[in-house]
Amino acid sequence: MKPGGAIRLALGRPRWTARLRLTLWYGLLFLLAGLVLVGTSYLLVRQRLGPSTHSGIAATLCRESANGVVCLAQKVGPTAAAGAGKTAQGPGQGITVGQITELQDTFVSAAMNTFVQTMLLVLGLMAVASLGLGWVVAGRVLSPLQQITATAKRLSERTLHQRIALEGPDDELKELADTFDRMLARLDAAFDSQRRFTANASHELRTPLAISRTEVDLALSDPDASTAELRGMAERVRDATDRSERLIEGLLTLSRSEQEPRTAEPDDLADAAGVALEQAGRARAAGELRLRAALLPAPVEGDPALLERMVANLVENAVRHNHPGGWLEAATGSGGGWAFVRVANGGREIPADEVESLFEPFRRLNGRVASAAPGAGLGLSIVRSVARAHGGDARARALPGGGLEVTVRLPAPAPRPAPADPPRVAAT
Repeated sequence: MKPGGAIRLALGRPRWTARLRLTLWYGLLFLLAGLVLVGTSYLLVRQRLGPSTHSGIAATLCRESANGVVCLAQKVGPTAAAGAGKTAQGPGQGITVGQITELQDTFVSAAMNTFVQTMLLVLGLMAVASLGLGWVVAGRVLSPLQQITATAKRLSERTLHQRIALEGPDDELKELADTFDRMLARLDAAFDSQRRFTANASHELRTPLAISRTEVDLALSDPDASTAELRGMAERVRDATDRSERLIEGLLTLSRSEQEPRTAEPDDLADAAGVALEQAGRARAAGELRLRAALLPAPVEGDPALLERMVANLVENAVRHNHPGGWLEAATGSGGGWAFVRVANGGREIPADEVESLFEPFRRLNGRVASAAPGAGLGLSIVRSVARAHGGDARARALPGGGLEVTVRLPAPAPRPAPADPPRVAAT
């Protein structure tokens, strides 16, 4: 390999940074503008000192010569100025108009050459100066981008709390920095939610496994255990297994609901709410609940299985977190391009500042991750995930007398035009 090739490989290709490109563009634009200015000035001055001006100058010189500056025999007028071969006679030596014009042309050509050379020299110096000024200006304009790049290089999964916090005029670069800060805030919240989700899921799965292991160990440690004790142990293990299955099913549903639905089939939230209320009415825990329903058509499009699970979670959550002899209301409908399902229930009072946290995974009304209450704390999380996957959202509010009201809004499908009637064939 040649030494020059090794040097080129070591140095690599020159990096055309944005600052360098802006500087070159500034210099090129200044040079083009200067050339246009010099060309325009040259043409204007050249036109001003053209042949018509020469004639007027020649006539003026002749008239001055007649007054005694140069002795001429006759006064040169426009006709004499036009005749280059005529001679003006006087007390002194004679001079032709052509000679005057030739002297004028020589003087004008020298002046124009000097003008062009001076302008080009000044333009070259200013072009070099414009490159330097362009480099400085480009550096000041792009300094926020350098700050954004430096912040991005420092970021990692554990440093997402850092922000650019760019100060300065409200321009495009500040808007970019603010957008980057908002994106970092969302990423930080997502990573934090993911860490909490992983820790909570591990804890929830560990609890039923620990119960099963404890029951089995106790049964094995007692060789004289009776059949009734063994059956009791088996029932407790089965309950723990059921709890694990429900948790795993909930996690799978939550993971599936966070993706866009693969199918978009017509469905009606009113039908799903009717089925969920019927199941709640047959449940033992809902035997003393007062159920009220106002189910109007609420057509939507999406994954029917996920939509039914969403509505069922709303009703099951309202039944589970209710008082004995309490009430439950469900309503569906549509309007303004949206379909909605609303479920409200009585129950304990909920602080308004804790309502939003109920949509987080593994959060229950008492604020603890693990509790004796049934369920894994994934119901409302699945509800919001399904709603957002279908282009909607879920909102909740605490009721004044205790209880919770959850409303899910989904985009209603656009009405399809009625099929046109086939053309009728006229009878002949």
